Amino acid sequence: MSKTAVLVTGGAGYIGSHVVEALRQQGYCPVVYDNLSTGHAAAVPEDVQLIEGDIHDTAFVRHILEEYDIEGVMHFAASSLVGESMVEPAKYYHNNVVGSFCLLEAMRAQGVERLVFSSTAAVYGQPEALPIKEDSPTVPTNVYGRTKLTIEGMLADYSAAYGLNYVALRYFNAAGASPGGAIGEDHRPESHLIPLILKTALGLRQNIQVYGDDYPTPDGTCIRDYIHVCDLAEAHVLALKHLLQGGGSRIYNLGSQQGFSVGEVIKEAKAVTEIDFPVVIGSRRPGDPAGLVASSEKIKEELGWRPSRSRLTDIIASAWRWHKAHPHGFAD
Repeated sequence: MSKTAVLVTGGAGYIGSHVVEALRQQGYCPVVYDNLSTGHAAAVPEDVQLIEGDIHDTAFVRHILEEYDIEGVMHFAASSLVGESMVEPAKYYHNNVVGSFCLLEAMRAQGVERLVFSSTAAVYGQPEALPIKEDSPTVPTNVYGRTKLTIEGMLADYSAAYGLNYVALRYFNAAGASPGGAIGEDHRPESHLIPLILKTALGLRQNIQVYGDDYPTPDGTCIRDYIHVCDLAEAHVLALKHLLQGGGSRIYNLGSQQGFSVGEVIKEAKAVTEIDFPVVIGSRRPGDPAGLVASSEKIKEELGWRPSRSRLTDIIASAWRWHKAHPHGFAD
């Protein structure tokens, strides 16, 4: 019996590569499609097919869907830097919205009707209440979040008109690295808190900057919900199984349902690394909410998702193993 083939767009990126690993472990045949603009070929195992291509190339995507007899698509290919999205909105609408449209058209032409979509908690903007639920208001405060929300709307329209079945997964703060140590977080430039902290611990940065310590939180720093990337990956596989078994379209949050402040993350990182690295307090960044914490009860109840690696200590320890072994990322 042949394995179910799954196309993973952006599968050479941070989250995509961990999902590829989870798919392999659970008996699927992932096919990675990535233009390698931000992804890393080294993140893709040698026995996994890596196709270098762009999602805007509808004809080529359709050819790949047919050649590999693809039964479902996991869509990670996107530009994802919040700050950049505000100064280069055209890039984000082209890469994220137009790219997703081209992918959907290739799928529609080829009769592939199952899609797991990498969305974001940025669709919510400034939350009215915590924890954030899937039916909370969606009022994005940045272009990145608006592009992802636009794609979610497109998916709903394709579902109603053309029979597309999709699961959109709204992530909170993905962090950590593969337990085996083969893959981890390597963004260029890096913008995520935990890898920036660990690069500081390694001496690759002079200090870690804290943006504001006067928020209405216990220690004055922003609170965020961190989820281990491997727990995130397992949720994607559960979403795919749901679709392959005939399940309908869904939207789910993915978070740990716990909030940790920037100060707490720094304190825990110092304990894990046993290094007292320098911390600098700066001013607030515009648009940073004081707290973002997810409710993930819906996916737990409906798909049986059980995150098991998302204690803050476990997240930081796995990331620290990766960064110590790969101080310069995949360049090592």
